[in-house]
Amino acid sequence: MSEAKKLYIKTYGCQMNVYDSERMAEALGPNGYVTVDSPDEADMILLNTCHIREKAAEKVYSELGRLRGLKTRRPDLKIGVAGCVAQAEGAEIMLRQPMVDLVVGPQSYHRLPELEAKAGGGQKALDTDFPEEDKFAELAARPKAKRGPTAFLTVQEGCDKFCAFCVVPYTRGAEVSRPVDRVLTEARDLVSRGVREITLLGQNVNAYHGEGPDGRDWGLARLVYALAEIDGLARIRFTTSHPNDMDNALIAALGDCDKLMPYLHLPVQAGSDRILKRMNRSHTRDSYFRVVERIREARPDIALSGDFIVGFPEETDADFAETMDLVRRVNYAACFSFKYSSRPGTPAAERGGQVDPEVASARLIELQALLNAQQLAFMKAMVGREVGVLFEKPGRHPGQMVGKSDYLHAVHVTAEGLAPGTLARVRIIDAGANSLAGVLV
Repeated sequence: MSEAKKLYIKTYGCQMNVYDSERMAEALGPNGYVTVDSPDEADMILLNTCHIREKAAEKVYSELGRLRGLKTRRPDLKIGVAGCVAQAEGAEIMLRQPMVDLVVGPQSYHRLPELEAKAGGGQKALDTDFPEEDKFAELAARPKAKRGPTAFLTVQEGCDKFCAFCVVPYTRGAEVSRPVDRVLTEARDLVSRGVREITLLGQNVNAYHGEGPDGRDWGLARLVYALAEIDGLARIRFTTSHPNDMDNALIAALGDCDKLMPYLHLPVQAGSDRILKRMNRSHTRDSYFRVVERIREARPDIALSGDFIVGFPEETDADFAETMDLVRRVNYAACFSFKYSSRPGTPAAERGGQVDPEVASARLIELQALLNAQQLAFMKAMVGREVGVLFEKPGRHPGQMVGKSDYLHAVHVTAEGLAPGTLARVRIIDAGANSLAGVLV
């Protein structure tokens, strides 16, 4: 047998990219590749990129610059760029960095084996199409290797919302949902390999409308209930959700489905109706409050998280004050917050009214201070409570194991005999800024 070729994948950005990287590695398996942890030992390096964060493309080009020396020493090394920056930049990547052998967009990575073979023959390989075929249907069956206790599972891709600041509709395309049968098959396969918790992924996951076995479109709630019937699957989560797609069935499921965890990521982005309209978010602060109220009626103990952008074009002090007011009223368990940065090709990038960077930075500091205080208060309120914890890996100290609580908190305990995949009740005895300490009940 020929010696296995070595593949190194560097993953940027969201959970969906983590899932995509797994599928890319699996797609290249029949070409003789096994994954390694260092680019220095790789025969092929793939950068699976994300276009959401600030200066995303520049960071990719910087990484390619750092790899130039490795390529010079090892001309046979193949270097590829995948993901959303690949989709947005296309052939420009190869023009700026001629050492790149292949570029593939997020909807075309099922074609990686052919692209790799083409690159191996000394040709440049580029595929940033939005293919008609379903990439998930074209991918080979997943290998039967043992898995860790948690896994991501993409059920929906793309976005039809066209928020003024976002590149996702241009890099991931229109909303597409995977058929129910294929999702259930992949979920059962993951569980058979040791997975106990699955997080369903989508750019707007709660807009899921996959074809069911009855020929009708199923919403996310119905899919969740079907997944809950899988023996051995202990926990279900989903992310990321849009406020406008939180329908009655899904809100009810948060209260009724025991396997659906009490954690919901529900981005709002801003607290000012004027800015929300400028963002093309298609919801208002009051409609967001009403959704949150209904969710908490269904699941009073739910942990809510969100996303915020400060310094969006034309944001005034009064607009920012409304964002701060919304945060105080909702009282989040965790949040992500960012200073606005323009993305080429998005409507907001073409507008005037850019906020002074120093003003935006000051607003971000003020917002993050409030969000961090809310997060710490939520974590301290866990002290004395009993929660379920799914243990995933050893901790930093002897005899210590670390896992995630029902509320997605990192929890560590010191106990003998705990194996990854153990789901146990834990009493929380201490809370830090980023993790909880507990003892087995």
